[in-house]
Amino acid sequence: MAEYEKLSIKQWAVEDRPREKMLKHGFASLSNAELIAILIGSGNREESAVELSRRILSDFQNNLDVLGKASTDRLMMYKGMGEAKTINVLAALELGKRRQLDGHKKLTKITSSADVYNLFAIELSELQHEEFWILYLDRANNVVDKTKISQGGVSGTVIDVRIIMKKAIEKLVSSIILVHNHPSRNLSPSKADIDITKKTNNAASLLDIKVLDHVIVAGNAYTSFADEGLL
Repeated sequence: MAEYEKLSIKQWAVEDRPREKMLKHGFASLSNAELIAILIGSGNREESAVELSRRILSDFQNNLDVLGKASTDRLMMYKGMGEAKTINVLAALELGKRRQLDGHKKLTKITSSADVYNLFAIELSELQHEEFWILYLDRANNVVDKTKISQGGVSGTVIDVRIIMKKAIEKLVSSIILVHNHPSRNLSPSKADIDITKKTNNAASLLDIKVLDHVIVAGNAYTSFADEGLL
């Protein structure tokens, strides 16, 4: 694109302009920088929208997930990126994340620990605090409900087994799966993790409800109590 460095996007050949290129060839034909350029509309006196978008992406490891975690103040440091443009970009990235979440909601049957991880990875893997969730399942291991039980700090959260079992009884489920995240990305279960698993298992067994697993989400990886023989 060197021949266009001195030109505004409006002066580019029609087939090279992001919007026209999208209309002619579809979204798949556009690079990430070109998609962001459509969102911001214009660059600055030194850079076109595409060039500015390319530079921003480069500063964020060319990774949309990393860019999506940027603060508004950070993006507004770029010349030409005002509040409205910044919000447009971050809102679009958030919509993309929610689209992925909606896609995962279609998963109704749990067949392995990997299914559990995939169901929670998007919302738990990058959190800076701990959250504790329960999957409630019927006899065929179909997901009846997915409920957040508690939210805590960086190193832990308080779990009330009575709440877990109350919901299990109300929903008439056959089994449950415990899920929580480690912001530290440490894959090893803590003593507290092991204790709450045993405590929940003991309470569930009195009601003829099975604890099938306890999955710890740690960034892009996970630990399964069932897979590790810890149940």
